[in-house]
This record gives sequence, structure tokens and C-alpha cells, in this order.
Amino acid sequence: MVQPPTSGPIDVATSIDGEGEGVWIDVIRKMDETYADLVAQQVELERKNAELEEAQAFIAGVMAAMTDVLVVGDTAGRIVEVNAAAERALGRATGQLAGTPLAGIFDEASQAALGRLVAAARRRERVSDLELVLRGADGAFPVSVNSSIRYTPRGRSAGLVLVGRPTGELRRAYGDLAAAHERLKETQQQLVHSEKMASLGRLVAGVAHELNNPISFVYGNAHALRRQADRLTAYIRALDAGKPAAEARAANRVDKALADLPSTIDGLAEGAERVRDIVAELRRFAATDKAPADLFDLGAVLHAAVTWVARAQMPDLEVSFDLPVDFRAFGLSAHSHQVVMNLVQNAIDAMADAPPPHRLVISGRIEGGQAVVDIRDSGPGIATDVLSRIFDPFFTTKPVGKGTGLGLAISDRIVSDQGGSLSAANHPEGGAVFTLRLPADGGRPAP
Repeated sequence: MVQPPTSGPIDVATSIDGEGEGVWIDVIRKMDETYADLVAQQVELERKNAELEEAQAFIAGVMAAMTDVLVVGDTAGRIVEVNAAAERALGRATGQLAGTPLAGIFDEASQAALGRLVAAARRRERVSDLELVLRGADGAFPVSVNSSIRYTPRGRSAGLVLVGRPTGELRRAYGDLAAAHERLKETQQQLVHSEKMASLGRLVAGVAHELNNPISFVYGNAHALRRQADRLTAYIRALDAGKPAAEARAANRVDKALADLPSTIDGLAEGAERVRDIVAELRRFAATDKAPADLFDLGAVLHAAVTWVARAQMPDLEVSFDLPVDFRAFGLSAHSHQVVMNLVQNAIDAMADAPPPHRLVISGRIEGGQAVVDIRDSGPGIATDVLSRIFDPFFTTKPVGKGTGLGLAISDRIVSDQGGSLSAANHPEGGAVFTLRLPADGGRPAP
């Protein structure tokens, strides 16, 4: 019989000890891993706690720095929290206010408005600029309240947030704004006044120049009339003294005095009539805004404006007119006169540094129910970047102290108010051309 192979004796204790050691090693390894996870979680938790503390400190700092009153309420209308500004205004700390009704911090006159505000919050509606009055520590404390909805992380309404700005601050802000607006209006009025005074100066210079000729004519003829009167008086006295008529007549040159007398009187009358016409034109120019719009002689306005402005400032100016017979427009003659004077003045200013000859070409036509006037100068023209801004208020290319930038802006407004338009361009043959359009007879509004 075959015997099975024999082996050495089996050490049972050694086998058990080997398996136990492996188990303990696994347990220790798991414990190390768990401890490492705990340490990492502890570090992350501490980091998040630090971030949370920083966020809380930031929010607390912001709320403490707010000058507006902040009140947080729940959906039941109770106070949850208030900021430092609210504590100061109400004279109570957050701990004293938490849980109390919102209605308790507002006076009786504000209760109805507060009720509408809470009802709007329940409907998830915002409210802006609602005037309420808090029961402040020192009496009534009016605020302008804005309300918004406070939501939970799941999007449910958790109450409302009221932010109230003291109306005293708002009144001060509005007061500062109103004061700044008044200062701006005063500055604008001063600039408009400066432009008016500049226009008035040009007008006075032109009128003085225009009046000088007829007044000088009247003055010269008055002296001639005085000499003729003296001769005739001497002749009459000689006759009264018994001198022979022929001798007295020859000695006092009576025949020449009588021959010159009609022309002298005609000269006086002509000069006086010219002064009368100039005064009449001035009266039309000074007509107020209350004067009704009507048909007026646009051709006469153009001639008068050139006479009063151009000839007084640029005597060598060559002016040519190409206007239709009976060239009329509908509007205010005085205002149109002011516009044309501004356009002529601008043309003269543009030609001031240009080489002679200086030319001003004024042409007119009736086009599409409008009286159209082109005023072209022989200056350098208008720069491209200036064309788009030339009618802007306060924009000017003139040196400081030479222009306010309001002449063309005011002219554009005047023309627009009369139902017309004003435009600027460069002429293909050189120089600038301003085109004025006013309603003609066909543009008269229906009664």
C-alpha cells in the first residue's frame, strides 16, 4: 500500500498571527485616511467660517455706514432687523425692535400708506418713493421709502425690505440741484444778453452810419437856408431904410438866394424823409413778439440789413442783389431782420482776413411755397468738422471775447418758430453760403 507523502508539522499560531497583523495594518490605514479626511474637512470648515465672518463683517460695515434707514420685515408685518441709521432715528436698538409690528414705528398718518405697502409686498410688488413718517427719537422723522421683496433660497417670499431716505437730505439735494439750475439759467441769460448787446452794438453802428448822411444833408441845407434868410432879411431892411431896390437886391445877392431856396428846402425835406424812413424801419425792427405774423417785404429787409451792418463795417464790400420783384415772405419782419443781420455779420467776419475783393452775393427765389434766400460770401468757407455743429448753442470758432456762439443758434430758432429753416454749406466756387427759407404767401396758415 502506497503511503501519502508526509510534510512538516503545521504551526497554527503562526498562521493566525500573520492574518491578524494584516488586518491591523488595514485598520490603521483606514484610520489614517479617516483622520486625514477629518483634518481636511476641519481646514475647509475653518476657511469657510473665516469667509463667513468676513462676509458678515462686510455686510455689518455696509449697514452701519448707510445713512438711509433700513428695516427688514417678515410676511406678517413684523420687524426682523434694522440698521444703525434706523436705530439712531428711532432711538431703539435692534433687540428692542425685533418682533414688534412695523406699524409701531410709523405715525398714525402713515398707517394707511403702510398697509398698502405691506399688501403690495404680499403681491410681490415693489414700491418706490412712498412718503412715510417714522416715530423718531426726537419727533416726526419723514422718509421717502422704497420697498422690495425678500426671498428665501427656494424663491419664496420671506418678507420685505424698506429703505427710507430722510426727506431732509432729498430736499437739500433738490435745493442744490435747483440752485445749480438757477445758476445755469443766469449764465445762459448773461450769454444771451451778451449776444443781444453785440447785435445791438452792430445795429447802432449801422444805424449811426446810415443816419449820418441824411442828417449831414439836413445840417448843410439848414446852414444854406440860414444864409439865404440872412440875405433876404438884409434886403428887406435895406428897402425899409429907403435904399434903391436894385442896389439892395444886388448887394445882398437876392436873386441867387431866391434861385437856391427851392433846392435848399427840397434838400431839407429829402433828408428829413430819409431820417423818417430809417426811424420807421427801426420801429419795425423793434416790434415785439406779440406782433401778429403777416406778409412783409423780404427784399426791403435784406437791403436794410446790408445797409446797416455791411456798409458800416466794410466800406469796400461789393454787394450784389438778385431778388424777384415784390419778394415777400410770411412771418415777423423784425425777427427776420435780426436773422439777416446775423447772417450778414457772420459773412463780414468770415471775410475779414480774406484777401480783397470782398463780395457778398444775395439771391432770392420762390420755391415750393417758400421764399428762399442765399447769402454767399467770398471768405474761406466752413470747415467740414464745423458744419455739423455750426448751429449748436455756444459753439463758436471766434476767439475768446469775440463771440458767444449764440448768434446762429438764436437765428435758427427764430426761423424755425416762423415755420422756416436755416442751413449752411460751402459754395462750389468758394466761400460759405447760408440758405434762409421762410413761408411765402402760399405758406400762410389757414385762419
